[in-house]
Amino acid sequence: MEHRHHGKSSANFLDSDEILTELNLNGNETFLDAGCGDGYISKRAIEKYLPQGKVYAVDAYAESIRELQEYVDENNIENLIPIEADITKTIPGVGDESVDIVLMLNVFHGFKESGQKEDVINELKRITKSEGRIAIMDFKPIEMTKGPPIDIRISHVEMEKIFNQYGLKRDHLTVDIGEENPQGKSHYLIIFKKE
Repeated sequence: MEHRHHGKSSANFLDSDEILTELNLNGNETFLDAGCGDGYISKRAIEKYLPQGKVYAVDAYAESIRELQEYVDENNIENLIPIEADITKTIPGVGDESVDIVLMLNVFHGFKESGQKEDVINELKRITKSEGRIAIMDFKPIEMTKGPPIDIRISHVEMEKIFNQYGLKRDHLTVDIGEENPQGKSHYLIIFKKE
C-alpha cells in the first residue's frame, strides 16, 4: 500500500524553535522547506531566524500552498515564496545550487515507501549549493500514537546509508528531538553535505 499524506500539520506536537535552532542558521541564507504542509516552519523561519534570508515553502498539496500565499499577501512578506510542486520532479523557480539549507520534516519515509527516494534526493542535490546542507527530520521506528506505520519508518542509521549512496555524507546528527514518548523522543534530525 502506498503511503501518501498531504496537508496535516505537525505544529501541534513539534516545536518549530527546537527544529530551527538545530539548523544553526545565520540569518541570511536561502532555505527550502520541502513538504512544508501548512508552512508553520517556514513562517517561523522568516519571523525569527532568517530576517535577511529567503524561504521557499514547497508542497504538492494545493490547498496548503494557497493558504500560505494568502498569509504572505496579507502580511506583505517578500522573502517567503510558496511553491506548489512535486519534489520528485524539478521544483519550478528554484535554480541549480541556489539553496543553502533544505529541511524535509516527516516526509522522506513516504518517498522511500513509494519508491521515489532517488528522484527526491537527486532534486535536493540539484538545488543545494556545493557547501549547502540537507536536513532530514523523521519519525524514529518506535511505537507511538502519531506518525506513519512503524514498518515504513526509517532509522537514522538506515537514513544515513541511503543518502551516502548519493554522494551525501553526514554532517550532524541529533538522535533525540521532538515530542516526548514513553520510549523517548519521537524524532531524529540528520544533516547531510555533498561530498
